Amino acid sequence: MNIHDLETPSVLIDLDRMERNIARMQERCNSLGLAFRPHTKTHKIPDIARMQLDAGAVGIACQKVTEAEVFTAAGINDIQIPYNIVGPQKAARLADLALYNRITVSADNTAVIAGLAEAARANEMTIRVMVDLATDIQRTGAPIEEVVELAKKIDADENLHFAGLMVYPSNPVVRPVIQEALARLGEAGIGVDSVSGGGSGAALHAHEVPELTELRVGTYVFNDWSSVGKGWVTPDDCAMTIMATIISHPTPDRVILDSGSKTLAADRWDNAHGCIVEYPEARIYQLSEEHAHCDFSACETRPDIGECVHVIPVHTCVVSNLHDHLYGVRGETVEAVWPVAARGRVW
Repeated sequence: MNIHDLETPSVLIDLDRMERNIARMQERCNSLGLAFRPHTKTHKIPDIARMQLDAGAVGIACQKVTEAEVFTAAGINDIQIPYNIVGPQKAARLADLALYNRITVSADNTAVIAGLAEAARANEMTIRVMVDLATDIQRTGAPIEEVVELAKKIDADENLHFAGLMVYPSNPVVRPVIQEALARLGEAGIGVDSVSGGGSGAALHAHEVPELTELRVGTYVFNDWSSVGKGWVTPDDCAMTIMATIISHPTPDRVILDSGSKTLAADRWDNAHGCIVEYPEARIYQLSEEHAHCDFSACETRPDIGECVHVIPVHTCVVSNLHDHLYGVRGETVEAVWPVAARGRVW
């Protein structure tokens, strides 16, 4: 199949670039002595996870229990879920997964730990739990003063195993907190299996946080326009593009694509919703549900109605979750059609 046989909008994955991204990140982790655990929320596709595992990854990360269910069903059985699992129904599903797979979760409070312990006890099993350590992004994460008590609570429960510390993002600024947490745990006589860090930007600085034993990174597999804007990669490292069609040209400077917020997602970077590869000076300044509004005033040439263009999206992870299929391409040949198997698995 040729890419021109596809309807637009379609999400294309440049296989040469993706394979290069996979190899490069694995080589970096290998050189630092870090176990690598790619985060599959970026692609949600078991076949791509297998490519990452074949390259040397020790396992994968998933963000939700139902997402992990898709990957265990595909035969991938070492999964970390760096997320607070709250509620008896979710905890029971997690316990079912952990009966036959190596599942590790995180927790930052006693209520989550108690729920995990109850679910594990009901199944007469053990669940691996990491303490989520607070970082500068002020999302989840226990403050340093609570880390030892949470670890003790996990360690003392016969149905739980304290599996170490989890941090996100593991930028160098958080290193003193990691060091203090490890020192306090050591003084309390509590062993730490792993210190798991994460973040595509943090991967560039992992050598500055030698306490890490593992790295979780997702976006690297495709990369996106925000990654370019942050200086992490170049446009040539972006494997995902959305092939779109010019459907209207109402004024000399205004062009409309057939790819709106339901295709590109609503994220913005540098006041734009992505980069049009063929017209990099153009700006996607607004999205309707099915339309991309583009300003071509800075471009020397204008596209024709019916012309196809390729957009590097701002946030690749959200784009994957908006589409039923991704198309793996090499040149103009479609080599793979991947159902987005974990699409919509957000609970």
